[in-house]
Amino acid sequence: MRTEEFDYYLPEELIAQTPLEKRDASRLLVLDKETGEIEHKHFSDIVDYLNEGDVLVLNDTKVMPARLFGTKIDTNAVIEVLMLKEEQADIWTCLTRPAKRVKKGTIIKFSDKLTAQCLEIGEDGIRKLKFFYKGIFYEILDELGEMPLPPYIHEKLKEKDRYQTVYAKNIGSAAAPTAGLHFTKELLEKIQEKGVLIEYITLHVGLGTFRPVNVDNIENHKMHSEYYEMSEETARVLNEAKSKQKRIISVGTTSTRTLESIVNLYGEFKACHGWTDIFIYPGYEFKAIDSLITNFHLPKSTLIMLVSALAGREKILTAYSEAVKKKYRFFSFGDSMFIK
Repeated sequence: MRTEEFDYYLPEELIAQTPLEKRDASRLLVLDKETGEIEHKHFSDIVDYLNEGDVLVLNDTKVMPARLFGTKIDTNAVIEVLMLKEEQADIWTCLTRPAKRVKKGTIIKFSDKLTAQCLEIGEDGIRKLKFFYKGIFYEILDELGEMPLPPYIHEKLKEKDRYQTVYAKNIGSAAAPTAGLHFTKELLEKIQEKGVLIEYITLHVGLGTFRPVNVDNIENHKMHSEYYEMSEETARVLNEAKSKQKRIISVGTTSTRTLESIVNLYGEFKACHGWTDIFIYPGYEFKAIDSLITNFHLPKSTLIMLVSALAGREKILTAYSEAVKKKYRFFSFGDSMFIK
């Protein structure tokens, strides 16, 4: 399949720049993946589409305030650093800008408490940096770092926690699992009161979130790898739901990739951790999930390919076209979609 087949027209003004005041006030497009029928609702209506015994799977990763601004120790040139992945203690793979100024041995000072030295040079602005600090690393990061908002968001985020889900727990992501941003604690309580089970997995969102598909044939695209974890209790609940033919509803493409990776590996849900580079596109047979709550994704991205694998490319592009007509808000701070 060609990357061009996953393109669609999106007016720039529909790219949401700020989150809504109320998380669950966002709009919800409901798509029946069998019939293609579309309904227009609000996210708080999601409760009406969930049934007793369904399992809702959320990604509890927490976004690091991973964007740092420092200066080169010798020239005072300003360097932007986006921390992506900890390779070993205090050594991180980072995206740097302007990368040409960050050579092997370069020292970047962020504050009196934090500096970094470049150990290795990679492609496309990637550098391996060793961090040196006085105090507790994540506390310093919280003090100095900014939330790593995607490049299509140009507005400054007023409150850091609006780029976190209300259930974020395990720190390590370079981007938020944005499908979960619509949930409030009250909404999650309502869902549980209906007899829906809520389970958590962790997948730390990495570099691939910022990378477009740059090949003509999608099968030639190389996926990034991301770290995931599943607990014994979550595996037990999911296996039981499968045996009772109850729906497993994934919240977000990150949860989907984790669940599908595990079932592909073990033939069932299993307590485990590891790295996944699964690439899901049309032709893929889903083994783990039945339905998906997700946001609207970038044209020609791996994420629009994933939702097309679940609902069919034509149905997805029709739904996106309808969302554009109805002026839905798109991408990270945008509206939501339930593929049932």
